[in-house]
Amino acid sequence: MATSSTDSLPRRLDARGGLHSVINGSEGDRTMTTHFRYFLIPLGLIGSWFLITSLWRNPGIFANSTFLGALIVIEIVVGCLWRFEKIFFLATMGCFLLAGTNLPFSVESFAIRWLFLAFGALVGFTLWMRIDRTEHFGSFHLVALFCLFAATASASASEAPRTALLKVLSLFLLLLYSATGARAALVSRPGQFVGSIVLSCELLVFGVAASYFAGFDLFGNPNNLGAFVGVVAMPIMLWSVLTAERRTQRQHRSVALALCGFLLYVSVCRAGIVSSAVVIVGLAFGLRRPGLVLKTAFCAALFLEFMAVASPSHMSELMDSLNARFIFKVQSIGGRPGVIGSRETPWEDTIAAVKHHPWFGTGFGTSDLRGAGSVGPSPIYSVEGSNREHGSSYLAMAEYMGILGAAPFLLLLLFLIRAATRVYRWMRTTGDVHHYAVPFAMVVVAGLIHACFEDWLFAVGSYLCVFFWVSAFLLIDLTSTNLARRMAPLFVGTAPTETFQRHVHVRIVDM
Repeated sequence: MATSSTDSLPRRLDARGGLHSVINGSEGDRTMTTHFRYFLIPLGLIGSWFLITSLWRNPGIFANSTFLGALIVIEIVVGCLWRFEKIFFLATMGCFLLAGTNLPFSVESFAIRWLFLAFGALVGFTLWMRIDRTEHFGSFHLVALFCLFAATASASASEAPRTALLKVLSLFLLLLYSATGARAALVSRPGQFVGSIVLSCELLVFGVAASYFAGFDLFGNPNNLGAFVGVVAMPIMLWSVLTAERRTQRQHRSVALALCGFLLYVSVCRAGIVSSAVVIVGLAFGLRRPGLVLKTAFCAALFLEFMAVASPSHMSELMDSLNARFIFKVQSIGGRPGVIGSRETPWEDTIAAVKHHPWFGTGFGTSDLRGAGSVGPSPIYSVEGSNREHGSSYLAMAEYMGILGAAPFLLLLLFLIRAATRVYRWMRTTGDVHHYAVPFAMVVVAGLIHACFEDWLFAVGSYLCVFFWVSAFLLIDLTSTNLARRMAPLFVGTAPTETFQRHVHVRIVDM
């Protein structure tokens, strides 16, 4: 920002519109590509030698469908690695998202997603360390490392140490990829990277809505649908509408945004609706545009009025259902009456487990199930024989890690809250929304609110967890005061608004 009393976002616009020219010079992108290909060439030679040796020792191995399937998957992964900065993040997210749907190959993607994440962490770390930078990691990344140490110590004391250590390994791969591979993609092609996320969310919203109208439940669970829309799709599409450069672009993005509201309506997911509402209200007041809230309320009332006129009997049944499902959740299995009745039982069980293991917890990713009944599958969190539903990511963390073990995780979340606050203060000062830090801040805020009611925040198998932590690491980079002197800011469009020009004096360059 312009004033010294306010935390600043990166300010200087770069002629090429990217971070890599400030960090690496004009040859940054080409250097990354060259180093990356030097890494893939020996990897390809090793793979070729392995295939030739396997064929020589066992000629009939290529008749094995499992082996052929694994070979095809490896080829796909290597192909995505070759265009790491462009498509690898989207391919990884697509694989994790596929595992949470009812689409074909969703079962196979349960194993394939870990292959993508492992290769992404390894290659991303290699690329990031070879970039010519004066600063690779900061305080946030150091705290994330301490989180891994705490999780490992907690896993060693678990009643299911093997399962706990595997979950720690998955968390390590996610944090390593978020801290290196995802950041390398943003550094290399910032505009294309964020644009690809917006386009992917838009296509997914249209696809999910089309499948719903066709009678096919893509996600298989309303809570899963509400989580996707409330944490990912709604914030991204709202920001994309506000930053659209062309009229046609704004129109089809607005349609996608309206479909997000419709999908939240049919999912009746309270966590998704609350997180979306907070993001919309926060954005409106951050931009000093309370009319945005009024427009949203007007569109929602108009939609409900249309539904009431089109089918009065259906609307009456739906309102009764909303009262039962949204407010009281009387249909929940084992739930109690009341606004939070469906959460009271898992909350009480978790608090009881914390009292039994107050300092170091029950082990990362594993729960104390003594005295607990049978556990059904959770829509967001992968429930196995060693864990159960908690009704909140923060209570799950308290049970897993205990008071001492949870300290670095809480500090990590405080870093995210501070970064989101910086973005909010920047918007209040400038009245502008065109910085690329804004959509990532919206996703982080929505995710932190949604995690109060669903335990997915540290469940790496969830696509929501992967997208959230990638967004979190990118948000830290884009709002870091230490990097602000060396990083070019990222703005959508050719020029900031008049309010921005009045508060932040920058050289406007056509991106």
